Amino acid sequence: MSLFDWFADRHKEAPALRIIKEAEEGDGLWSKCPECTIVFYRKDLIANASVCSKCGHHHRIDSESRIALIADHNSFEPINSNLLPTDPLGFIDRHNYADRIRDTQYSTGLREAVITGLCLLDGLPLALGVMDFRFMGGSMGSVVGEKITRLIEIATSRGYPVVIVCASGGARMQEGMLSLMQMAKISGALERHREAKLLYLPLLTHPTTGGVTASFAMLGDLILAEPKALIGFAGRRVIEQTLREKLPENFQTSEYLQEHGFVDYIVIRTNLKNTLASMLRLHGYDNN
Repeated sequence: MSLFDWFADRHKEAPALRIIKEAEEGDGLWSKCPECTIVFYRKDLIANASVCSKCGHHHRIDSESRIALIADHNSFEPINSNLLPTDPLGFIDRHNYADRIRDTQYSTGLREAVITGLCLLDGLPLALGVMDFRFMGGSMGSVVGEKITRLIEIATSRGYPVVIVCASGGARMQEGMLSLMQMAKISGALERHREAKLLYLPLLTHPTTGGVTASFAMLGDLILAEPKALIGFAGRRVIEQTLREKLPENFQTSEYLQEHGFVDYIVIRTNLKNTLASMLRLHGYDNN
């Protein structure tokens, strides 16, 4: 056998290696779990709400998939989808902010980092907002803040509960103070919602950080989180340098925050809809 034939045979005898390589590169058919490294058929993963059937790792999902998991079939009606971000500061870093917005809209098919709308959840009316990390890291700019505020105000006027799925790197630096103002605006709308004795449930997913954590993500009547989600305000390294202390390995995870009283309940994604429906009914919402 020639050296060439030997290498050719080795290539033929290792189909598993090719599958793993294709999974890592994301060919659309196979996926590799970053937690347990198992390779599985992508359709099976999606059918299980993008949760690894072996180790329970929650893969990141987009806003459309999240809505499909929560809302009853064909019940979701988007609101304020015509609101588009602008470049009020004429911000330029490596790219013009206006160009960055346009490119992100093109690559994701989204108009902004949050989708808001009204829907039914197990027959119960619900105001739902879902952030999408694909759009500039789910950052909170003026339009994100305005859409969430309007969603809460509509829910308050109609007597609906609110669920916001958080996935964000924080306030959007390209909009400066205008993005930081959204923290107070959304918080004010949530306070009026609370005064009306209506329910607000944030779901913290991986990651939820920065100004989102410092405002509406932590203002829920009950704070829910997915397993092992990164949740925090400042980064781990910044905190360690400030405190001059070594932090625990599980610091800023859902489990750590639940242990210390910042998260009320960690919900597995495959149980999310049933869990939310149960919480709504326990708080007096019904199908009538």
